[in-house]
Amino acid sequence: MILNKALFRISKKTTFLCVVFSCCFINIQAQQSKSDFWNHVRFGGNLGLSFGNEFFSGTVAPSAIYQFDEHFALGLGLNATFNSQKDFYKSTILGGSLIGLYNIIPQIQVSAEFEQLNVDRNYESRYNFPDDNYWLSALYLGAGYRTGNITFGIRYDVLYDDYDSIYGNPWSPFFRVYF
Repeated sequence: MILNKALFRISKKTTFLCVVFSCCFINIQAQQSKSDFWNHVRFGGNLGLSFGNEFFSGTVAPSAIYQFDEHFALGLGLNATFNSQKDFYKSTILGGSLIGLYNIIPQIQVSAEFEQLNVDRNYESRYNFPDDNYWLSALYLGAGYRTGNITFGIRYDVLYDDYDSIYGNPWSPFFRVYF
């Protein structure tokens, strides 16, 4: 009987220690998984500035991608652009994008990016143009040369529309940096 009580006490202590150890191990695993996620996230984006004869354009477009492996990454981006042509119009363009990147080999990267932008354009009243406020969709397919964190290349908007687009043509060069 005394032996049974002693084994029962040892069994209770062993069970308690096993539960505590298991909880600590699960907690350590959860913390490692969380930090591992952020090791695969890379941040970057685009800053644009253009000016000319009484014209100004500024763009801020941050983005983040998750690098699944050495070949494939998927991410999200935001876009905010302000344009102004003195005594003619002002526009504000806000939106977001979903981007997929695939490295065929370490130096060659192909990309697909779906972008949705809200265009709000206001003309000076003397021109009698109606103000514009509309949504613009773009689907860019591109290819570029990659070295380290930098990729540069060209992309094509397969949804390009001469009437609604804010760009002059469907082709556009790009320069990407992700850290």
